[in-house]
Amino acid sequence: MQCFGFLKTMMFLFNLIIFLCGVALLAVGIWVSVDGPSFLKIFGPLSSSAFQFVNVGYFLIAAGAVLFALGFLGCYGAHAENKCALMMFFIILLIIFIAEVAAAVVALVYTTLAEQFLKLLIVPVIKSDYGSQSDFTQVWNSTMKGLNCCGFNNYTDFEGSPYYSANNNTFPAYCCTDNVYANDTAKEICTSQKAQSSAVEGCFDQLLEDIRTNAATVGGVAAGIAALELAAMIVSMYVYSNVK
Repeated sequence: MQCFGFLKTMMFLFNLIIFLCGVALLAVGIWVSVDGPSFLKIFGPLSSSAFQFVNVGYFLIAAGAVLFALGFLGCYGAHAENKCALMMFFIILLIIFIAEVAAAVVALVYTTLAEQFLKLLIVPVIKSDYGSQSDFTQVWNSTMKGLNCCGFNNYTDFEGSPYYSANNNTFPAYCCTDNVYANDTAKEICTSQKAQSSAVEGCFDQLLEDIRTNAATVGGVAAGIAALELAAMIVSMYVYSNVK
């Protein structure tokens, strides 16, 4: 009985943290979706331009809703010793765990297929929206600056884009090596010849390279999350089986 009481208390506290995180994500997501500019002003120049993407707000709302529901079911199930809530908590967590494992397998086994799919999805959008949609353009600029990359594949992804047409058939400054000042202004025009000679990697390849470089850290974090999820499922089933 002492073990049961201890595990029930630990489960309650663990899910209380999840519940509060869900509430925080929901609040931030709603704030970003409803009034993104005022949210960004808090962080000033340090704010990530990715938050200008309205979809980020919806993502935060979705993630917050899942954590909110998961935390509530875990807290209520542990405190009230409600078998229905405990079983729902276990099922939701199991679905999340299976989805994560499936995503990891797909990422490891079908990397090339994923690259082709993303290429068909992203490159046409770059050609149609980069230079005309300010939010999309800003997000790509931040990505290229942060990863020291150019386009999805390389500089040719920008050929035919609104930016390319409006700037005398030239490319973003990030596509030419060491061509951007600290204030994000271009040192010189990035022509096709300069971009070709610079041979700046595409962002997808650079992202894969960064993941491989930090594989141990990424793997450790993923393993830690998986271990927590497994522990939570085991404890929930233990509490479930001992509830009268």
